[in-house]
Amino acid sequence: MGAHRLRCGASPACLLLAFLLAMAMPGLTAGLTRRYTFNVTMATVTRLCKTKSIPTVNGQFPGPKLTVREGDRLVVTVHNNINNNVTFHWHGVQQRRSAWADGPAYITQCPMRPGQSYVYRFTIVGQRGTLWWHAHFSWLRATLYGPIVILPPRGVAYPFPKPYREVPLMLGEWFNADPEAVIKQALQTGGGPNVSDAYTFNGFPGPTYNCSANNTFKLKVKPGRTYMLRLINSALNDELFFAVANHTLTVVQADASYVKPFAANTLVISPGQTMDVLLTAATNPSSLAFAIAIAPYTNTVGTFDNTTAQAVLEYAPQRAAALRNLPAPPLPRYNDTGAVTNFSSKFRSLASPQYPARVPLNVDRHFFFAVGLGADPCKSPVNGTCQAPNNTRFAASINNVSFIMPKTSLLQAHYQRRYSGVLAANFPAAPVRKFNYTGTPPNNTFVTHGTRVVPLAFNTTVEVVLQDTSIQGAESHPLHLHGYDFHVVGTGFGNYDAANDTAKYNLVDPVQRNTISVPTAGWVAIRFVANNPGVWIMHCHFDVHLSWGLSMAWLVNDGPLPNQKLPPPPSDIPKCS
Repeated sequence: MGAHRLRCGASPACLLLAFLLAMAMPGLTAGLTRRYTFNVTMATVTRLCKTKSIPTVNGQFPGPKLTVREGDRLVVTVHNNINNNVTFHWHGVQQRRSAWADGPAYITQCPMRPGQSYVYRFTIVGQRGTLWWHAHFSWLRATLYGPIVILPPRGVAYPFPKPYREVPLMLGEWFNADPEAVIKQALQTGGGPNVSDAYTFNGFPGPTYNCSANNTFKLKVKPGRTYMLRLINSALNDELFFAVANHTLTVVQADASYVKPFAANTLVISPGQTMDVLLTAATNPSSLAFAIAIAPYTNTVGTFDNTTAQAVLEYAPQRAAALRNLPAPPLPRYNDTGAVTNFSSKFRSLASPQYPARVPLNVDRHFFFAVGLGADPCKSPVNGTCQAPNNTRFAASINNVSFIMPKTSLLQAHYQRRYSGVLAANFPAAPVRKFNYTGTPPNNTFVTHGTRVVPLAFNTTVEVVLQDTSIQGAESHPLHLHGYDFHVVGTGFGNYDAANDTAKYNLVDPVQRNTISVPTAGWVAIRFVANNPGVWIMHCHFDVHLSWGLSMAWLVNDGPLPNQKLPPPPSDIPKCS
């Protein structure tokens, strides 16, 4: 029971006393039940000289912060008061035997239609640090998102010096247009979507954009104090470089798992990833304010939002007019893969006695997933036009299978064992046709389509090699796995070579994450144990690629014991129309 332990035998009186103590001190044992209400409504905000109405939670942009402790139970009641269907995903929460609360539309639930409500119930188990929540329907997460701060149990200290203050910092992407209209137009034309108009810090674009000096996020600091920035990349379609002028950052956590601390001047963070970093304010600063900056990292051959956003590290109050001339950090060029590789290679699990790295050493099933873009032929008639290269329509796939979103919940179909017409349990373990994945693309880049999943027996140990492809241009892909963390045991460039690359795996202290970027023209190997029953989607966290079908799902069957089985769905779970 945390720092307080009851030492006694198994007598009924002792067990009763232990139970009463647990009820009296829930923060030290099973945790508190924390209740939140999400009212999804439209709210009016002004950004970049424009006033527009956006979907929000409780009228806030970004949405409310959820603060919990490891072991707490969350009960989040959502009321959908907008004219769109909506669901919510608690990104990175492992949802141990609570798959019905995971949130991706048509995977674990049908969406809430306008006027409907749903209560998400789940417990934070074995996680501490920073995660986040966001809408998981179409592109609604452009404005429907917020932080989840998971504190250690009471009496348990951080494995690093306690910071003076902790600040969630959500890195976002702002569209002057309605993001739903942006993706609708892209799917209609078959081409790439219009890019965003600005990047944001906690919803504010900052002084590098028109009409935005007064919309600047300011982090007020005191000399000599240490601050923990809880960084979250909530942008729709961009990996981001991050730096603070004249300040070094110390990375201490990634995706709610502790890492061996390391210093860095520039970070890179992919959509979906979180990172906790320590910043110590100067004792005698050379300026009264410094720029905090973000800019994109990409190798895409298409257009992208090639702008830089700034927030302010403020030792003393600054006038809005002065914010445009602050000392700014040098950021890498937008396509500097070397800087990304150098930074990413520094991550290692803490691997301490208190926080061991439980790396699966024996693998039951091996998978090789070729990840990337592709195309659909421009058939006649077609629902829209064909504005992708060579008169095609953009698509994306894993092992050449572009995921088709079903019309009912896959988890519901699995629970009822009614698979016919919903899904096929035959997702390929490797590409049907091998090719030079990072070299000259094959002549035929057309994808296939289907709702195909990989069935796994309970407790199967899985290794997946995620291989980038050069089809439509090599670029990194941030892959997010629902329901699990995984260990990143290996990475490299070029085509994966099992004969040589496996021997270089780190099986001692690999970083543990829930989202990892497949390197541009490279590969990454991950391992996890399938010990959480349910249906779990794995997808690219570039929402445009998700919209084009870059996802698949793992179907994890029940185990033999009662606590290894998927419980029945809640009575209020939304039904598909």
